[in-house]
Amino acid sequence: MPHPALELLLAHRSIRRFTEAPLPDEDVRSAVEAGQQASTSSNVQAYSLIRVRDRQRLERLVELTGGQTKVARCGGFFIVCGDTRRHRLLAERAGVPYATRLEGFLIAAIDATLFAQNLCVAFEGLGYGICYIGGLRNDLASVQKLMAFPRGVYPLFGLCVGVPAEDPDRRPRLESEAVLFEEHYPDDETVLAGIARYDERMLDYYAARGVEGSWSQRIESQFREPYRAALAEYYREQGAVLD
Repeated sequence: MPHPALELLLAHRSIRRFTEAPLPDEDVRSAVEAGQQASTSSNVQAYSLIRVRDRQRLERLVELTGGQTKVARCGGFFIVCGDTRRHRLLAERAGVPYATRLEGFLIAAIDATLFAQNLCVAFEGLGYGICYIGGLRNDLASVQKLMAFPRGVYPLFGLCVGVPAEDPDRRPRLESEAVLFEEHYPDDETVLAGIARYDERMLDYYAARGVEGSWSQRIESQFREPYRAALAEYYREQGAVLD
C-alpha cells in the first residue's frame, strides 16, 4: 500500500472550477503554517503570500490573467511573492548595504516556490483543490499598479484554492525514467526516445478532450517566440539584480 503522503501527491489535479464555498480563515492559517515548514535557504524565508478578497480587485485580476474567471470565483485567491523586503529593511536599519545579485533573486523565487508547493499540498490534504495561475505574469506592470508591491517584493504567480466543482482525470506525466538519470545526463537520442513514448500517451489524452497535436508540437509552439518579454524589466524595477 502506498504511504498516505504519496497517495495525496499522486492524486494531484489542477482544479479550474470551484464551488462558491468560502475558504475558512483557520484552514488558510493551518496551510500557511505547513507551507512555512518548507526548506528555505539559510532560513532567510524569502517569501510572502497575499490574499486578495476585494471584489473589484479580483475582477481586475481576472482581466490581467487573461480572462481566468476562476480567479474571482474560488474559495480564496492568493499571490505568491518572492520577498526580500524584510531583509532590505533590516539592512537599512543596521546602516549596512543590502548587496545581492542574481543569487538573491533566485533564492527568493526558489524559497517562495517551495513554500507554495507545501502550502498547496496542505490545502489538498484538507480536501481543497488548487490551481497555480502563471497568467499573473502576463502584465506585471498593471498588476503592480493594482497591488502596489513595495520594492524588493516580486510577485511570481497566483493561486486559486477552493472546494472543487469538477473531478478531472490526472494528466499523464513523463515516465520517471525520462527525468531520473544515474550518474550523468543521457545522450540526446535517449532523451528524444523518452519524449516519443510520452507523445504516444498524450495523443490519446488530448484526443479524448478534442485537442489536436502532440506534447512535442505544443512545446515547439510554446517556445517558438519570446513570451512575457517584459518580466526582466519589471523585476529590475522592483529591485532585483539579474546578473
